[in-house]
Amino acid sequence: MSKVLEVNNVSKDYRDFRLNDISFSLEKGYIMGLIGPNGSGKTTTIKLIMNLLSKDSGEIKVFNKDHVYDEVGVKEKIGFVYDGDIYPSGMKLGKLAKLIAPFYRSWDDEIFHGYIKKFNLNLDKKLEELSKGMKIKFSIAMALAHKPELIIMDEPTSGLDPVFRREFLDLIQDIIEKRQASVLFSTHITSDLEKVADYITFINDGEIVFTDTLCDLVENYRLVKGKKGDLTNHKDILIGMRTNKFGIEGLAETNDCQALIENEDILFEKPNLEDIMYYVSRRD
Repeated sequence: MSKVLEVNNVSKDYRDFRLNDISFSLEKGYIMGLIGPNGSGKTTTIKLIMNLLSKDSGEIKVFNKDHVYDEVGVKEKIGFVYDGDIYPSGMKLGKLAKLIAPFYRSWDDEIFHGYIKKFNLNLDKKLEELSKGMKIKFSIAMALAHKPELIIMDEPTSGLDPVFRREFLDLIQDIIEKRQASVLFSTHITSDLEKVADYITFINDGEIVFTDTLCDLVENYRLVKGKKGDLTNHKDILIGMRTNKFGIEGLAETNDCQALIENEDILFEKPNLEDIMYYVSRRD
């Protein structure tokens, strides 16, 4: 399958943080969730892909083109939704759209106004007059109006109510099916990714911990729960754990659970993405 996005051995140094030699790729027609604790490097990664930051080393290709040397052509095909103000806040929505539209040869006014109506937005309002959720809805309308082949989103659902979040996820899936677009979706709301993501890439402390299909991730791990006496001698198989007055809970690779399977007092459950992120980030 053709790769829409390739991040190869990319590094970025700050005074107190390093994005260290990260690599992952996204194929056409799939959704990849980008997860990790605060400060792990998710937003830095997205800014590097969008060339809003300069990388120190490595290579980023979008549609098999260098994201810097072919920046104009690359961004023509990207829809970008960022958790922050990327447009002049004192300008009316309608004027903003007229200002941005000429930069995209594939801009479609009918699509744009369809989303404006769907999201109940008033084009005569200034951006600064909108709530955070309404600003994100406007960003979504702007990002989708030029029929992008790659949609990059940094925390797009964080300011949305649960009803619209579900509608938004349905919208993204519909776009994937109709246009064979691809999505890179960074979020703290891991339950959203469980509804739509095909792949998950986990960044922690500036390094890729894993990049895998969502299905394989859930099958590769188990939540292990038991009394301290039952699990104390098996702590070496636990990937992060927490203790309370009732016992010990931790994460383990599914294959490693075979050593405990005969103990009827130990419980095994399928983890969700939040469980995996929590325990893997506590591995040490």
